[in-house]
Amino acid sequence: MRNAISGWWLGLIMMACSGKIIAQPCTSLGQNPETAFPVCGTAVFTQSSVNICGNTPVPSRCPGNLFTDKNPYWYKFTCFQSGTLGFTIRPNNLGDDYDWQLFDVTGRNVRDVYTDVNMFVACNWSGDPGITGASAAGTSLVRCEGPGVPLFSSMPLITQGRQYLLLVSHFTDSQSGYSLTFGGGTASITDPTEPHVQSAFASCDGAIISVKLNKKMKCSSLVLNGSDFTLSPATRTIISAVGIGCNSSFDTDSIVLTLSGPLTPGLYNVTMANGNDGNTLLDNCDRAIPVGETVPLNVFPIEPTPMDSLTPPGCAPAFLDLVFRKNIRCTSIAADGSDFSITGPYPVSITGASGFCGAGVTRKIRVQLASPMQRAGSFQLTLRRGSDGNTLVDECSQESLAGQQLIFRVSDTVNADFQYTINKDCTIDVVNYSHNGANGVNSWLWQFGVDAPNSSLQNPSIAYTVFGIKTTSLIVSNGVCSDTSRAQINLDNYLEARIDGPLFICPTDRPAFRDNSIGNVRSWNWDLGNGNTSNVRNPLPQTYTLGSGSYDVTIRLIVTDDIGCKDTATLVSKVVSNCTIDIPSAFTPNNDGLNDFLYPLNAFKAKDLKFSVYNRFGQRIFYTENWLNKWNGYFKGKPADTGTYVWMLQYTEIDTNKAVFKKGSVLLLR
Repeated sequence: MRNAISGWWLGLIMMACSGKIIAQPCTSLGQNPETAFPVCGTAVFTQSSVNICGNTPVPSRCPGNLFTDKNPYWYKFTCFQSGTLGFTIRPNNLGDDYDWQLFDVTGRNVRDVYTDVNMFVACNWSGDPGITGASAAGTSLVRCEGPGVPLFSSMPLITQGRQYLLLVSHFTDSQSGYSLTFGGGTASITDPTEPHVQSAFASCDGAIISVKLNKKMKCSSLVLNGSDFTLSPATRTIISAVGIGCNSSFDTDSIVLTLSGPLTPGLYNVTMANGNDGNTLLDNCDRAIPVGETVPLNVFPIEPTPMDSLTPPGCAPAFLDLVFRKNIRCTSIAADGSDFSITGPYPVSITGASGFCGAGVTRKIRVQLASPMQRAGSFQLTLRRGSDGNTLVDECSQESLAGQQLIFRVSDTVNADFQYTINKDCTIDVVNYSHNGANGVNSWLWQFGVDAPNSSLQNPSIAYTVFGIKTTSLIVSNGVCSDTSRAQINLDNYLEARIDGPLFICPTDRPAFRDNSIGNVRSWNWDLGNGNTSNVRNPLPQTYTLGSGSYDVTIRLIVTDDIGCKDTATLVSKVVSNCTIDIPSAFTPNNDGLNDFLYPLNAFKAKDLKFSVYNRFGQRIFYTENWLNKWNGYFKGKPADTGTYVWMLQYTEIDTNKAVFKKGSVLLLR
């Protein structure tokens, strides 16, 4: 297992009788998937120290390996532009070993990262210390344990609109921290939405103001005395500010301001100001809401609260979210959803309704549908008296009037399945891709991997010069609904002629030459170098005339595939006059061109050959496993002494597969 247990770590975790590791719970924010740090592509995140905890198993794509989130911190982000993701984890102590794994958690319970390997995107569990991450220098998305494993993985491809979790696991048992930076890839994880204050609402008695932000912003940038906000007319002062959810998260989009007393009905303004910390509220990219930005605050007289608005439904909505300008008592919401009805071009059934309740009130009510709305249409949501005998009752005890309606529109779901045709050629295959554009699709993102750049055309054509299996994916969208499809396309018309046959032909041989070509071969044209030709795949064994010495013959094969493409291979074989393996009894290494070398003669039919030469002291002075490597009579760069030397030769006969051992002596003369 990657996270081996050191001695003092045993004081923090226990080994059960079965040998399984019992995890030490992580309680600090950021050390479990539910409370992951939100990160931004333009900011550097610094973790000065690492709490010791964790060791929960995490499934990976490393076969047979069990990794754990040892001393972990988790980071969450959304992809705002598809592309490659690059990042760097730099330990404060470069001798520390940090590991990481990336998960796609879109539409999933984040706890599933501990059980579902299909959420895996990329990892690096190298056993070496130092700087790690994902960069252009990486060559694999999966880097498993062990010393010498590269610390940088290749950059994973992430997709616009999907959510991701990054686990940083500190294998070294120290509390020294690290910095995390993003960059080098083509994807963007930086929310392009600038931070703003969105709206403000007063409580029933006007003593509390709820401020809604347009996105999540850092809890740490909120000053608790409320100095980030001013009220005008200043008939009351702001005495405190609390971020909803800040006790269990790093960011919030809702602020509660407490006033020094109730406001009388009328129109007010809530304005952003630099608080006592020197700034307004900051988003996760450290961008501030502009100083002086103002939203109106309407303190209403006590009267029934109308249905205010409906959050625009997403793709195939299974619920509808209603927003109110005043808090609604949660006890007034009929749990069976009977406070509401929906009419439109096709029937829609409601199965329940509930509020996002805090302190017994809510400004949002979720209406649960019996099934997702997958077809386009315009609908009306109507408020009525439910099974509890009332419509909705606000915090001021006022009941909303029945019969109010909100109109909303649902978009069609989309299908990314695509078609293709292949125009095959000998050197270039053209694949014509097409998508039908049904259900209002107006956006296409084709991804062809390394074979071609991405395309936004509806019907692109791609030329491939390298054949084989090609993986193509398509993401389509109609502005609300999106879908992804992938297909593997086999360009199987790669053609390469290959000949399998001997390199040497001995006097008694009748060599056979075989076709070993790659491709959909349909015809063969052999020239066998002896005047014979053949049109069968594997010709009959051939005979070659012996000459006064050895000579070369060229065997040629032309293959043709099913679409008429051709390729040619040649093999040069040497016809030799003698294949009897022998060692000379003497040789004269004097560079006169005659008998200058010692080697096994005619070892054309030998395999696994080993040839050694020993001097009179039993010292091996020459060794080779290639019979064409010849001893030149030298030892350690100097001419060997004249005299007798012992040789040993062992090999296996190719034809009989018989092992042979020979020993003899040779006289070196100069």
